[in-house]
Amino acid sequence: MAQKQPRDCEMLESMYSMLALVFILVACVELCDAATVVDVYRLIQYDISGVPFGSRLASLNHHAGSLHFSPGADLSRTVVMIPVRELNISFVKEYISQKQPLGGLLFLLPEMFRLENEGGGGISSEVQEKQLIKNVLLELERLLIHAKMPYPVYFAFENDEIDSVLNDVKKNDATGQPATATTGGYKLVVSTSEAKKVASPTITNIQGWLQGLKAEGDVNQLPTIAIVASYDTFGAAPALSVGSDSNGSGVVALLEIARLFSRLYSNPKTRGSYNLLFGLTSGGPYNYNGTHKWLRSFDQRLRESIDYAICLNSIGSWNDELWIHVSKPPENAYIKHIFEGFSSVADELGFKVGLKHKKINISNSRVAWEHEQFSRLRVTAATLSELSVAPELLESTGGLLDSRHFVDETAIVRSVKLVAESLARHIYGYQGKNINIFADDSSLAVNPSYIRSWLDLLSQTPRVAPFLSKNDPFIMALKKELADHTDEVNVQHEVLDGMFTFYDSVRGRLNIYQVASVTFDLLLLLALGSYLIVLFSFLVITTRGLDDLISLFRRPPSRKIKTA
Repeated sequence: MAQKQPRDCEMLESMYSMLALVFILVACVELCDAATVVDVYRLIQYDISGVPFGSRLASLNHHAGSLHFSPGADLSRTVVMIPVRELNISFVKEYISQKQPLGGLLFLLPEMFRLENEGGGGISSEVQEKQLIKNVLLELERLLIHAKMPYPVYFAFENDEIDSVLNDVKKNDATGQPATATTGGYKLVVSTSEAKKVASPTITNIQGWLQGLKAEGDVNQLPTIAIVASYDTFGAAPALSVGSDSNGSGVVALLEIARLFSRLYSNPKTRGSYNLLFGLTSGGPYNYNGTHKWLRSFDQRLRESIDYAICLNSIGSWNDELWIHVSKPPENAYIKHIFEGFSSVADELGFKVGLKHKKINISNSRVAWEHEQFSRLRVTAATLSELSVAPELLESTGGLLDSRHFVDETAIVRSVKLVAESLARHIYGYQGKNINIFADDSSLAVNPSYIRSWLDLLSQTPRVAPFLSKNDPFIMALKKELADHTDEVNVQHEVLDGMFTFYDSVRGRLNIYQVASVTFDLLLLLALGSYLIVLFSFLVITTRGLDDLISLFRRPPSRKIKTA
């Protein structure tokens, strides 16, 4: 017996090695063929007054499919990959409206829409393609934002690797062999915990003052003109919602106007007899909630000192006409005065300004324009915008299609000239006079390079309010920039009103695995098992003899238990 122990140990070590080999090979059958890893951006998940919208799941683990699936195919365990260039909007509408089961959706955006690649211009064919894609994205985003989907929905950007995967998936689907556990194919996996509610989302308002010059002996408070722009966004994919036009263009214009007037107000000889109040507000997509809280924080004297407020909204993609939206009737003396001033300057600059009047329904909490928050507190205000009609709730607020590609910085330059010149003529009493304070060849000329640099930054910075912390670098950058051009910069932190509930998990990493079919797995395991049986038999025969091998498969004799 003592002589057999080393041989027994040798055989046991061999068996342990074979078992380890089996586990390694079985694991590799499913996991070794990772095709690619890409960044993905989840469809927003939110509630309005408790009603759920958007994608309700974050984790993903299903086989990949394409739009070339067979009619009547079961897609409950399939993630359909859809390039936006080839989008069949009727398919998406059908599956969402009829609530048909899906494993998930993965929309592929053109590479040119990637935030790092944002830039204007391009050849005419690219411009035409961008416009076509813009129309598709507009319809898709409206559909996705206002629907509830009980499965994961993600966006990704096209690249060579993911295009190769999609081509293979299309070929398999076209031949009637979609990816399943039986046939193999590609599996899409996003490993993440399910989304949680964003607790007490904050909104941050930033304001800066330029103090006017009082006349000697004047004890009355100077009148104030407010220039306001909401800076945050809302879109189908929060991590991609940069809002270059809405309302990046408004923010850029406000900063340039503050820069221009800071030069005038830095010299007592050219300082006006009006205070200028610059406000960068948050909560714009949510009924301008930040503007409401900002105005409520003013004391009565300050509100009464505001001569009028001009709100800047979406002024970066227009051609020959802008609109001034007001709540008071056009016949109102203040409104007439403001409109005539802007219209006169616009005529000199070679374009038109129209006037749109929309009454406020006090009983309705919906706020279509930012100036309406001022009007509700009986402060004269107007919104300057390229939009002729007020957008619906959560629309035109910086979604997927609102990128740098569709914003013309020349339009922003013209908008800045309009507002700055109109305000200056009002402040210095030059209305009706053809005097250009901010002439192109003067030291007070609008700076296109400044506008371009800030527009580029805003076009690369997602700004959905619930996901911007109080100390977010972007908010700190806005505060610093406003402090460079104004005095008494203040920051106000508030909690977003409870009508809206948001959920985290807005981006992730998608792992794409190429997996073999079950048939292949079984054949591989059968071959492996046969090999191990032969190897095991060989080891037993060489170490213990043929008789010991046969005894392993011989049934042992039964023992009768004798009882006393």
